[in-house]
Amino acid sequence: MHRVGVVGCGLMGAGVAEVCARAGLDVVVAESSEDAADSGWTRIESSLARAEAKGRIDSASEVLDRISVVTKLEELADRDIVVEAIVENEAAKVELFRRLDEIVTSPDAILASNTSSIPIMKLGVVTSRPQSVLGIHFFNPVPVLKLVELVPSLLTAPETTERARTFVQEQLGKTAIDCRDRAGFVVNSLLIPFVLSAIRMLESGFATAEDIDNGLVLGAAHPQGPLALADLIGLDTTQAVAESLYEEFKEPLYAAPPLLSRMVDAGLLGRKSGRGFYTYS
Repeated sequence: MHRVGVVGCGLMGAGVAEVCARAGLDVVVAESSEDAADSGWTRIESSLARAEAKGRIDSASEVLDRISVVTKLEELADRDIVVEAIVENEAAKVELFRRLDEIVTSPDAILASNTSSIPIMKLGVVTSRPQSVLGIHFFNPVPVLKLVELVPSLLTAPETTERARTFVQEQLGKTAIDCRDRAGFVVNSLLIPFVLSAIRMLESGFATAEDIDNGLVLGAAHPQGPLALADLIGLDTTQAVAESLYEEFKEPLYAAPPLLSRMVDAGLLGRKSGRGFYTYS
């Protein structure tokens, strides 16, 4: 892979673009508007400046030279691989894959989704090339966390999965694990019930947010507590993954607690909105 496309330049899309450019690849990121493109560029620029200050890269400007942020999907036509990283909404992702199928010209190009919960089959079947569609699920923050989940659907060609594995492991330096195409894949199937349990504990008044998180950090050696983690993931994303899991399996442990739904309705989404279970400046 030499030419990488990314759709969406929020936290995840910006991170994917950054790691690809740091690996020496040519990256084009598509956003929905000029304002979103400007915000995305600033996000990438700030992240690379921090990496340079910490000595993780030699030159932020050299990496930035390999990234373009555009507002037209058509500019992804020549890409070898396109990674979708838009909002965790099935209808929006399905429509995007329809368009990418029409736009990306190479029959060998991989169309990948960074979805954390939506079945890949639902995205592949709306294209004329389901054999070239799979999930490549990065974790936030993308430049720091090494894990990537590879999620082929029943129609994904084995060669597509192996090409994606080579891209992730040999070009990007990540570690790939294989997942079946079921909602939540491996990590979120384990993680989301844990986070929801912490939210229910807070909602019931059993313990404060600080005590819940300190209990897991100091008593179980977790790097951060589940409520702080939910704020980092984004409460809207946490809710979306929970709803996807519940829709597929109908198990009560996947049901979003009312407190989570109310906070999302109120726009209290965690770090990205400045307030969630904690307040951020």
